[in-house]
Amino acid sequence: MMTFREFSALSKTLARIAWGTTPRALWKILYNFCWRNYRNMADFERRQAEGKPFFPAFVMISVTETCNLACTGCWVSAGGRKQLSVEQINGIIEQCKSQGSYFFGLLGGEPLMYKGLWEVIERHPDCYFQIFTNATMLTPEVARRMRRLGNVTPLISIEGLREESDARRGRDNVYDRTLAGLRACRREKLIFGVAASIGRSNYDELLTRKHIEDMAREGAAYLWYYIYRPVGKYPVTENALSREQIRAMREFLVEQRMDAPLFIIDTYWDDKGQAMCPAATGMSHHIAPSGAVEFCPPLQMACEMVNEDGSNIVEIFHSSEFLAAMRRMTAETSRGCILLENPQKMLQMLEEWKAVDTTSRQSVREEYAAMRVVAGHDMRGEEIPERSVVYKMLKKRYFFGFGAYG
Repeated sequence: MMTFREFSALSKTLARIAWGTTPRALWKILYNFCWRNYRNMADFERRQAEGKPFFPAFVMISVTETCNLACTGCWVSAGGRKQLSVEQINGIIEQCKSQGSYFFGLLGGEPLMYKGLWEVIERHPDCYFQIFTNATMLTPEVARRMRRLGNVTPLISIEGLREESDARRGRDNVYDRTLAGLRACRREKLIFGVAASIGRSNYDELLTRKHIEDMAREGAAYLWYYIYRPVGKYPVTENALSREQIRAMREFLVEQRMDAPLFIIDTYWDDKGQAMCPAATGMSHHIAPSGAVEFCPPLQMACEMVNEDGSNIVEIFHSSEFLAAMRRMTAETSRGCILLENPQKMLQMLEEWKAVDTTSRQSVREEYAAMRVVAGHDMRGEEIPERSVVYKMLKKRYFFGFGAYG
């Protein structure tokens, strides 16, 4: 049963979001995101249970490699210019809709630098788009355009306070520029979130109640916490979390969900506290700026490519033996992240399938070969279950493995 503490916090959060947004944005998230996703997840679960041809519940699309920052630990090629065409993105979305999937994460690089972005979103008013952005280009004009569309939620990345942001991002004054973008969203009454990739360098300043309350005061509806993954050309492995820090992070999330003034998101653990990999469950896969169909965004090797108009994406997901083998292998290896816990086994698998480097920099093989094992989020035997009734219900419905883990 829900405690008064949890009920009171949830009621206040829902009221704040409802009163702080436009009727159009509220309708779009309730219908395009909540209702359509509910049906989509049910269909996905049914397909998995009945052994029907595979299609993921959600597709993440990196529209461009281009970015205006140079973050350490980022898997995107600095200075890369690969990007999908508008025709490819529209084709991918239409194919996904034919399978009942209407929610898309749009990543980069920096997706706000992609010239065809608004053309794509305007063409699909029946879908809901989450734009992963550093917000330094999220001007008042951009926020107003998002408001008119209504079917967009910006997810704004804040990787630390002022000093840490500049160090992590490779540019000056990033924190204040990001806050300006965030405040433009609040003024236009958008439903938006804040993301943080937690490593050793920002652990103490972002994994705090103060940060949660600060972001709620700035108008954020949700806060999405990631675990830092040392990948890319400059991985900074020493910034990876220890096992003890990951356990403390899990405990923090579970406790804060009881009365946080916004929704706290993670995609690492189910309702019982068991580790999860969304790609291993088949819940989500990724399409790179090159057109490669990848297992997950930081795993930048693939065997299949979308065609010129994106019309072959259903066929790829239905027939890809490579993606099916990756799902099996990762689920059998760990409930956590194979990229962190067993990069050599992952690379061996990629080599066996003759997967190709999908990046502009063409150094992914060497990067994976040099990766060191670091702590992942699989805490087998020390699981911390959800205590919030609401999060327990949501995760039990959407994060229970879909048979991937036996």
